Amino acid sequence: MQEEVDPSLQALESRQEEILKRLYELKSAVDGLSKMIHTPDADFDVTNIIQTDQHSPLTTNADLDLMLGKDYGALKDIVINANPSLPPLSLLVLHSLLCERYKILSAVHTHSSVKSVPENLLKCFGEQTKQQPRQEYQLGFTLIWKDVLKPQMKFSIQTMCPIEGEGNIARFLFSLLGQKYNAVASTLIDSWVDTAIFQLKEGSNKEKGAVLRSMNAALGKTSWLVGNELTVADIVTWCALQQTGSASAAPVNVQKWMKACENLAPFTSVIKLLK
Repeated sequence: MQEEVDPSLQALESRQEEILKRLYELKSAVDGLSKMIHTPDADFDVTNIIQTDQHSPLTTNADLDLMLGKDYGALKDIVINANPSLPPLSLLVLHSLLCERYKILSAVHTHSSVKSVPENLLKCFGEQTKQQPRQEYQLGFTLIWKDVLKPQMKFSIQTMCPIEGEGNIARFLFSLLGQKYNAVASTLIDSWVDTAIFQLKEGSNKEKGAVLRSMNAALGKTSWLVGNELTVADIVTWCALQQTGSASAAPVNVQKWMKACENLAPFTSVIKLLK
């Protein structure tokens, strides 16, 4: 016969398990708070906060550990500063794509350097929903509307300088999706991203026209700008066309490609912003 377990001992073990669980939750919360304290953006006024719980299947953290470094017990946080006067639309598309792969703790804040932010930008990640404990998420994605010249991003608050520029941040975010390309494809993707940022968004009308002709020629051979699948080049270029008003003057192949982009769910949030 098995020895009968003392009820008081069972109660003590249950209480110990509950305490350990609470300590783990507290550690996760403190880790998150510590990251916010160490960031230069700790002085922001949270005048508006929108948080959303994306219900996507929970996958392994192994790939994120490989790409971002392993930090046991702490949620990996990506913090992006962006100017609401020129919102980085491509980063919103990439946020949606990441939400399809990972369980994301998303938040939008307003920095004290910005007097007002349009309502649609405050809700660019969707309406606020019930939030789960931090340890239930794989990745933190915080967007801070701030008076900055270029978008800035940090994912390791204590150890890295910010990554600047919409194109560079977009490349980083897309890499978290795990796609791998050969040297030729990678070079073409980088070239299109730079072309979109420096010629479509910041170039003259002559430069924009030249880009549209080059795009039309490329899209006459393949469905997407590089190969037969969506890349960050398509995302950044499509968003640049929308922001510069060049979409209406796009030639036939570019128009067809634009519609293909718009039929993909991750572009929905940006389409709503543009209306």
